[in-house]
Amino acid sequence: MSLSRNRLSDDVEHLLRNAQLRDALEPLCDESIARVNVAQMPTPAENEFLESMLAWEQAPILPIGRWFDPEIQLVHPDSLDDQQLSQVLQETIQTLFTERIVLDFTEHLSDRDLYCLIYRDILSACEKKIDSSRHYLHWDCANVSGDPEIWLIYYASPEERETWAEETGESLPERRTPRYRRKLPRAPL
Repeated sequence: MSLSRNRLSDDVEHLLRNAQLRDALEPLCDESIARVNVAQMPTPAENEFLESMLAWEQAPILPIGRWFDPEIQLVHPDSLDDQQLSQVLQETIQTLFTERIVLDFTEHLSDRDLYCLIYRDILSACEKKIDSSRHYLHWDCANVSGDPEIWLIYYASPEERETWAEETGESLPERRTPRYRRKLPRAPL
C-alpha cells in the first residue's frame, strides 16, 4: 500500500513541477513548446525538456572568457615560446572544460594554431552560459571559416564523405591523417 502511495506522491510532484515550468515558460512561449507531444512523453521526461528550455531562455549571453572568475585573459601568442605556449594551452583547455566547453576536431591544428583560435575566436565569442551539468558547449575547431574542407580531409568518415559528394556534386579533397594527436577532455554531444 505504501509503495502505491509513494508512486502517487511522485506523480503529483511531477505534475506540480510541470505546471510550474509551463507557467514560467508561458511568457517566452514559441512553437518549440507546442512540439512536445505530452501524450507520448512521461511527465518526468517532459519536465526535463521544459527545464532545459527554461535554462536556455534564462541563460545570459556572455563572451566565453567572462564565464570564468577571474575572467580568462590569455597572453598574446607572440609573447610565448613554443614550450610556454603548449603549457598554457593545456591549462586553458582544462579550464575551459571546467565550464563544460569542449573543443572538437583539433588534431589538424598545431598547438600555436589552436592557442590562436582560442585567443582570437573562442574567448571573445558570445554564447549562452547555461548552468546545467548536462549541457556542454562543443566548439567545432574544423569549421571555423564555414568551409567543410577541413572536416572532409581529416574527420569525416568514408560514408560521410560519400554522402557529402553525392549531395553537393563536388569532388572530394584527398583524405589525410591529422598531424597533431591530442587527448582532450570529451563530453557527450
